[in-house]
Amino acid sequence: MTNAATRLAEIRANIARVCKPARRSPEDVTLIAVSKTHEAPAIQPLIDAGQRVFGENRVQEAQGKWPALREAHPDIELHLIGQLQSNKAEEAVALFDYIHSLDRPSLLTALAKAMDKAGRRVPCFVQVNIGDEAQKGGCPIAELPAFLEQVRAADIPLAGLMCIPPAETEAAPFFALLAKLAADVGLSGGEAGLSMGMSGDYETAVMLGATHVRVGTALFGARG
Repeated sequence: MTNAATRLAEIRANIARVCKPARRSPEDVTLIAVSKTHEAPAIQPLIDAGQRVFGENRVQEAQGKWPALREAHPDIELHLIGQLQSNKAEEAVALFDYIHSLDRPSLLTALAKAMDKAGRRVPCFVQVNIGDEAQKGGCPIAELPAFLEQVRAADIPLAGLMCIPPAETEAAPFFALLAKLAADVGLSGGEAGLSMGMSGDYETAVMLGATHVRVGTALFGARG
């Protein structure tokens, strides 16, 4: 308990510290505790310490541990931050409160159909392939304006943009580019979220406008 609470307090303090020179309120930054590969006994101490927003990479893994945790803690918010296969759209819509990896028309169609069937609209971040990496998911930058229009036309609530910068590079230019893209396409209000930043660079992300940071290792420790 003490370890989890200490780590959580430290990260929240870091976010607040970075917000000050950026003239932002810490309340405008959502800390997503990335609990992938961690089972309920490792997650519970963070819940006990007050954390209520968690992120998972895989639908199947989340199905195995979150229903029981959420039954005990109905105020928990669950975010899907990993790649989503179209054939898992119905399960994702049933389980998650936010989806961060909407990145292609086929997934858009599957999610819209799943939301219609469930009678539930799940806000989605559009993942942008910010480093133009062939092996990585994400909407190509050039196709972003048209894809955002498709998202709106499908009546999927748009939460903003998400990115994962290329590994082993300075993240700041990519975070700045995502913020610029959001401004260039006119995202505002509830559509203007920026999901960017992980354990190693969340402070930089907050300084550059992140509204959601996805922190795993810094909260849970290194995975075995």
